[in-house]
Amino acid sequence: MSAVVQAARGWIGTPYLHQASVKGAGADCLGLLRGVWREVLGAEPEAVPRYSPDWSEATRREDLAAAAQRWLEPVTDWHAGAVLLFRMRDTAVAKHLGILSVAGEAAWFVHAYSGHGVVESPLSQPWRRRVVGLFRFPGH
Repeated sequence: MSAVVQAARGWIGTPYLHQASVKGAGADCLGLLRGVWREVLGAEPEAVPRYSPDWSEATRREDLAAAAQRWLEPVTDWHAGAVLLFRMRDTAVAKHLGILSVAGEAAWFVHAYSGHGVVESPLSQPWRRRVVGLFRFPGH
């Protein structure tokens, strides 16, 4: 199992808490990714500014996609440990993240989801069609 998947699964059960990134205490989807980064790579590469639940929607700026491009490596292969960037509606900015835990036809991913906390979910067709970016942690 990849170090990224092992780290991500270690966060399962963490409650959902907007802007948080503390294993066992609270995390949102970005907080999960930040926590896995710290466990696998060390210090986070940049400070994350405060953000509201509807950030980027009014300005239509793709802030999360831009940050992914800055710090993650784009890939084309769907491998365990890949970071998934989601656009939840066709006309919305991309603002959800997950980590692919099982690749292939019956894929699964770990993500922090409002009302559910950090969970491992099947990457069903409704989720899969929302993926707009595929990345990997540097060197992973």
